[in-house]
Amino acid sequence: MIPAFRWLRGYSGEWLRADVTAGLTAAAVVIPKAMAYAAIAGLPLQVGLYTAFIPMVIYAFLGTSRSLSVSTTTTIAILVGSALREVMPGADTAGLVAAGTALAVLVGVMLVVAAVLRLGFIANFISEPVLVGFKAAIAVVITVDQIPKLLGFHITKTGFLRDLVSIAQHVPQTSLITLGIAVALFVLIVGLERFVPRAPAPLVAIALAIAVSSLLGLAQAGVETVGSVPGGLPEFTRPAWDLFPRLWPAAAGIALMSFTETIAAARAFRSQGEPPLVPNQELFAVGLANVGGGLFSAMPAGGGTSQTAVNSRAGARTQVAGLVTAATALGTLLLLAPVIALIPQAALAAVVVAYSVELVKPAEFREIRSVRRSEFRWAAIAVLGVLLLGTLKGIIVAVIASLLALAYDAYNPPVYPVGRKRGTNVFRPLSAEHPDDETWPGLLILRTEGRIFFANAQRVGDRVWSLIDSAGPRVLVIDGRGIVDIEYTALKMLTEAEEKLRGDGITLWLAGLNPEVLAMVRKSRLGSVLDRERLFANLESAVAQYLKRPRERT
Repeated sequence: MIPAFRWLRGYSGEWLRADVTAGLTAAAVVIPKAMAYAAIAGLPLQVGLYTAFIPMVIYAFLGTSRSLSVSTTTTIAILVGSALREVMPGADTAGLVAAGTALAVLVGVMLVVAAVLRLGFIANFISEPVLVGFKAAIAVVITVDQIPKLLGFHITKTGFLRDLVSIAQHVPQTSLITLGIAVALFVLIVGLERFVPRAPAPLVAIALAIAVSSLLGLAQAGVETVGSVPGGLPEFTRPAWDLFPRLWPAAAGIALMSFTETIAAARAFRSQGEPPLVPNQELFAVGLANVGGGLFSAMPAGGGTSQTAVNSRAGARTQVAGLVTAATALGTLLLLAPVIALIPQAALAAVVVAYSVELVKPAEFREIRSVRRSEFRWAAIAVLGVLLLGTLKGIIVAVIASLLALAYDAYNPPVYPVGRKRGTNVFRPLSAEHPDDETWPGLLILRTEGRIFFANAQRVGDRVWSLIDSAGPRVLVIDGRGIVDIEYTALKMLTEAEEKLRGDGITLWLAGLNPEVLAMVRKSRLGSVLDRERLFANLESAVAQYLKRPRERT
């Protein structure tokens, strides 16, 4: 229940320096971005600092990853913002904070319940191509959402396409000084990330923005700044229970995305020798981190890839690094609130956009397209779902697209003829690349793969009959080494197919069945018809038997 006890018992003093260094380095990235993400969600900046404090501490003791950094992420922030705008349109700051608190608690409860039910496998329900498309669309939505702050004007947000039209109409109202600040900071961040990757680019950008704001009096020059930020410890907040019925659909989507991103980041940066991740314990840890954070005004949280990367590369050995990052966030709350008030809104927008564009990865789209066009289409569907339907409905589209992709693959198992590589016992698909592969007159060998069940049995049968009609064999051998399971409906159809084949003068043989499938066949009526004479351990023995029976060949 508390994995921290394992590494605390063996904690070495040599690790402390590395953990402190990594925690401070990560804090330099996490704290500016946490404030920026709170702005994305439409919440006060201190909420972002609360999220970099409380969930980080809770996860440090309950999580199974030793380098994962848990606060909030770009994706979660935009989902939270969409949920709050939908449930609390026109609400004041207090109302939004109350709704955000309720949302975090509800997300946490869902994750804890999922842990109790041992649903850790749900992290695999969004395929990688769909996730690539979803995150790319999220980046586009965030960038469009931040454009008004970059240009120094306000619009009423009504949806992605309508927001684009509204921005175009307001372009003449652009504040050149605000735009100049945003562009300069964006270039600075990108430049530091590329040429000085070890530098805490967000911290440098925000610090420079604060200095310029103070020295030049940007607020008096018409540049919008963050304004008053309450300091001090976060206070206990009672969740707005009455909002739960309206928030639960959004909470379900955020919970799924939080857990998916958490597992992805933890797996990506798991160091050699580190104990394996326990998905259900991760559900429990992130769930309680959200519940605990929500009770103290934090927004929904999860593991972030970029901040975990910084933490890991800086040398984090244990979650002591996370505790150092959390302590730094607390110090910021207690000591630096007056300074934070000077941050230009355009500076935060520049940070948000700079780290959002990283979610758009054209190279991954190209690779997906080159490997498998069908999966590229699922990625495109995820993009369009977010852009046209909104982020909350877009995540539903992403999940449905993943499930449809899974169903499509299950419905379309491959069926293909095979031959033998000449001079070997290797059987492989017949193709124009291997024209010299051996085949035998009157013998057709077909291979299929995967699970054959009620949904795809007819599809497999149609392909098999098509190949039989083309080849006109006397003996048909089904190579079953790739069949992991065969369901009753499929087995019944195969039995009926054997009867029809026999009536057409074609003999059916089965070869290479795994023990489980072979046992099912033997228990069925088909097993008694085929008996041992037409069940072979492998294709080599089936071909050898066929060659002994010249009368079977034409």
